[in-house]
Amino acid sequence: MLENLKIGPEYEGFLFLAESVKNPAALRPHHHVELELNLVAQGSITYVVGGQRFTFGKRTLLWMFPDQEHQLVDRTADAEYYVAVFKPDLIDRACRGNRYAGLKKRKLSNEGVLHTELPVEDFDLLRRTMESIVADGIDSELLNREAGFGLSPGFSFRHNDPDWLNAGLRHLLLLSWRHQQGRRGTDREIALHPAVRKALEWMNVEDASINEVSLAEYCGVSESYLSRLFHKQIGVPLTRYRNSVRLSHFWEAYRRKETQTVLEAVYMAGFGSYAQFYRVFKDVYGYGPREALKQSA
Repeated sequence: MLENLKIGPEYEGFLFLAESVKNPAALRPHHHVELELNLVAQGSITYVVGGQRFTFGKRTLLWMFPDQEHQLVDRTADAEYYVAVFKPDLIDRACRGNRYAGLKKRKLSNEGVLHTELPVEDFDLLRRTMESIVADGIDSELLNREAGFGLSPGFSFRHNDPDWLNAGLRHLLLLSWRHQQGRRGTDREIALHPAVRKALEWMNVEDASINEVSLAEYCGVSESYLSRLFHKQIGVPLTRYRNSVRLSHFWEAYRRKETQTVLEAVYMAGFGSYAQFYRVFKDVYGYGPREALKQSA
């Protein structure tokens, strides 16, 4: 799915610190015309890209090119990671020499995710650079609830000093690429079984409310086998993943103008009852939905 990040014309990209405890589940596979980089500051994050699973820990710098469909499938509870995106025009203006030609690619020639685990001193430099850029940004809580680019209608990324942000993004892009060059992280991929890929596809695109028996039949394996295989390959239990997808669907439904009540959004997301929704919500965020819904109002 091609995602519109809705970046205003005054900005050449955006940058924010994503935190598991604040950032809602946004699990659907997507790509965008902007180049994306992540820097894992704490904990670990897990992506599915090209039918493979990748898990990245602290100090990892990783890149998602415009034609790379990627899906964030899990994060540790303490995960914090910077997300930066760069518009194509910024890249064209900033990258004129051969050293930076790779940044203009739409997709890597080889499969996988370009990444490297940075030495401590390089990691600290990049983290301090990112901290200085986001210092004049809008509220971190709000940015996390909106996944940076805006899940609610009418929301768009804002920064109190666009000129500073744009200059910082250009510097960050070149600095990060210099740290990436000549390095390649160790292989972290796990090739996904066709049944796991079909399960992901169905839950993301079709319906997260499908029961385990029907899902296993659709994938052509037994329920117990799919459950074991999914947990082994994705790194999280199937039920936990389904609940994360449902939460993502809940936020999408809740923010639609035509949605009348919270309960309506709960059922649209595939939850069987409000009680089930409440348990899942509190397990993920550590508090009940009433507080979060007040904050997002």
